[in-house]
Formats: sequence, structure tokens, C-alpha cells
Amino acid sequence: MPASSSADAAPPVEVALPPASPMDEAQFSPEYPHYPPYSPRDRSSFAYDTVSRRWPIILTQVIDAVYRASDAGEYARLEAEQEGTALIKQVGQLKYAISRNGVMEPIKDDGGSNIELYNNMLSYLELQHENTWFTAPWLYAECYLYRLLRTVFAFSTHWRAFDPFREQKERTFKGSGQGVADLAEMMHKLEPEREHLRNNEQALKVLFSDMVQMCLWGNAVDLSLLLSLDVESIAKLQQTGAASQAARAALILRNDTEPLWQHVRQLKNARLDIVLDNSGFELFTDLVLADFLVTYTPFFSEAVFHPKTLPWFVSDVLPADFHSLLAALTTTGYFDPPLTPLQASYLASLAARWRGYVTSGVFRLSIPEGKAEGERMGEVVEEAGADWWTGPGVYGLMEESEDGQRALEALEGSGLVVFKGDLNYRKLTADVSWPSTTPFPKAIGCLAGRFPLLALRTNKADVIVGLEPGQAEELD
Repeated sequence: MPASSSADAAPPVEVALPPASPMDEAQFSPEYPHYPPYSPRDRSSFAYDTVSRRWPIILTQVIDAVYRASDAGEYARLEAEQEGTALIKQVGQLKYAISRNGVMEPIKDDGGSNIELYNNMLSYLELQHENTWFTAPWLYAECYLYRLLRTVFAFSTHWRAFDPFREQKERTFKGSGQGVADLAEMMHKLEPEREHLRNNEQALKVLFSDMVQMCLWGNAVDLSLLLSLDVESIAKLQQTGAASQAARAALILRNDTEPLWQHVRQLKNARLDIVLDNSGFELFTDLVLADFLVTYTPFFSEAVFHPKTLPWFVSDVLPADFHSLLAALTTTGYFDPPLTPLQASYLASLAARWRGYVTSGVFRLSIPEGKAEGERMGEVVEEAGADWWTGPGVYGLMEESEDGQRALEALEGSGLVVFKGDLNYRKLTADVSWPSTTPFPKAIGCLAGRFPLLALRTNKADVIVGLEPGQAEELD
């Protein structure tokens, strides 16, 4: 369910880029046709804009985060400050290497996950002369960047547990009070109708469609893309009223809500799985959707949330982000501007139910608290398939790796698996230049038919499938 979006034009970068070449046939089975991967070689692509403009800004923000942390708290001690200075230098060198189309070096073994897979793929790219920042496939290079950045911190003594994006995630969520309050009020108004809704399929269908669209538009707030928006602009993206929903419905390019409903209405006490994307407001909308399905419908009785195991694409959910969000909902004065007493009471009631669901196991993370690298960096994650979500592999080839196979097995038996956001969509479709009319099941390889699957994505990157003939050309 993609929605249209646009990116700013990229500034010129003085690098010589060889022509694009198709992806190696050995990477795909005969049943999974290949097309060239999206690459920054194409200067008109979002890939080029990302490498030339967005990544330098993001790395500058990482440097700023280390600077600020060095002035306060546990990182202000002399030894930590000295390490912080060294970290700033390393991140600066990485930023310089990207701007000069430097060679991507093998990732050093920091005791964490996926290093062998990253380095094996990098060796293959070296054979293809595609192992520099502006020649590597964009999907691989972007995942490699965030995994490499984690290694920079993992080899330190005092900064191993530091999430350079945490402050930014918290600051943005603090400015999301109006959107949060609107959704809390909406859920409060449903409470008197709980029993009526569970036995009124037509009313449930209407609400279900609204909830799915609400969860879709929560994906618009992506901190790796919103590099300069102020709080007011972000608040506009989070408007959740009926008028906002109706206006946005016209922007949905592919809407499978009707067949989705026909599937869901047949379920009884099923499990919902959400492969998470952004923390903060988007995570809040994910929880609202799960709460609606578990509390007000007979279709689902539990929800499993799949976070990342290390700081990832700026704003992706770590276990620590999940738990801090629940705490924030009942922290007086957390939001700026503050909620009214009535708004705060609605939110407190909602948060109490969610905390109860977490305690009872109705809501649960796929990674137990304290087990993720995002909380204790460098600790190897042992939960089934947890490493897969921060690897470079595409989902259509999950069967071909041990981590991917474990992740598949963890999702099997689910009544519905929801993949949130642009990166999950890119990985679902291998981030290659499929014709826009390619059927979605064809683009997702081995996942087709494996379990009921819904992709909720506001369209930021180039890849898109499932459109009608001529639709993409008309939009372009």
C-alpha cells in the first residue's frame, strides 16, 4: 500500500560513475527474475540523492550527538571524552570517504551480527568493481553504512551502548503530542462501543479500513528523511482526523484493503506480527492498530512486534525505544506543548491497557528486554531470526540463509504479518528496477504465499510494483 512522495533535488557531486550493470544471475533463483538494483550511478535516482546529500547530513548529526553527550552525564568523564574525540574523528573520516567515492572496507569483527555476510557480499562487489560508495547497490550500501557505524562505537569502552540517534528520536516524539492525543481520544470514544463492535461486522469493516490507513500514514514521519522539518511541519504529517484521512485516501496508489478485510474477517484469536520501522509516532500508530485489533475485534488475541537489534536508519525501533515510549505516555509534561488534563487522562488510560498487555504477554517484542545490541552493544543476539532485520539480505531470498530461515520460521503461523515502511518494502522487492506493473507476489520471491502479508509504505524510494498500466507514467 504505497503512497506518493517526492525528494528534493540532489546537489552535484564530482565523482566518476561507471554505467550500471545488472545484478549477478547467481543471486537469484530461476523463479525470482532479476533486474538492475537501484544505484547512485543514476544521478536522477533517490539513491544518488541519499549518498550525495542525505548521508553526509546524517553523519554530521551523529558527530553532533557525540559532541553533546561528551558535555554531560557519564560521557563527560575524561576517558569517555577522549574516546568521544576519537569517535568524532572516525565518523568524520567516514563522511569524507563517502564524499570521495572511497572503497568500502570489510567490517571488523566486533562480536556482533551479520559481519560475515556483509563481508562476503562486499567481496563479490569487489570482483564486480562495485565496492565504492557511489557504485555499490544502494540497498547494500545503506545497510552496510549503519552496520559499519555500529562497529565504530562497539570497539570503544565507554560508548558501546550509545545510540547516536536516541536524542533525535526522543525530541521528535516530544513534538508529536497533538497526533498522539487525537489517537488516544479516538480510542477512548471506542470504549463504550466495545461489545457492540465485536458483533457488528459492518462497523468493524469501516473502522478497520480507517485504522489501516492511520497506520500507513504514521510511516510518513521518518527521521532519516525529515532532515530539516520543524515541529509544526511534523505535526501536519500526523493529523489523524476524518478530513485528513479522506484527503490522503486519494494519494494511495495501491490499496488492497478490501482483500485484506476478506482475509482478516475469517480469523479468530489469531496472532498479529508487525515488523517495525520508525520509533516515536509511527510506533505509536502501530500500537494503536494492534490495540484495536486485539481489544475491539474477535480476529486477533496477541501481537508480536519485531524491532531492530542495533541503531538503524536513524529512527528505527530498538527495544529500548519501545519501552521508553510506554513510559513517556504517562510522564507528566513529556510532550511539548503539554497535553490538556483531559488529553492526558485519555492517554493514561490507553497506556495502562498497553502496559497490562505487555505484562500479560498479549503485546510482546520478538527480542526480550536486555537482549538487543541497542541496549547492551556488542552482546550477541540469540533469539530466532533477530539478526536478520539488520542484515543486508533481501526478503525474497530469506530461505537461502540460516538467519533468514529462522526469521521466516518465527513469522509462520501468524494471522497477518505487517511490514512497515520504505526499507521493509525495498527489502521485500529486492530494491531492483522491476517494471511498475509487476505483481507484488512475484516481486517478493519466497515470501509469496508463505504467510498473510501486508506492506504499509509511504513511497520515498524509487522501487514500486503492483501499479496499473500507465499509472507510473501518468504520475511521472
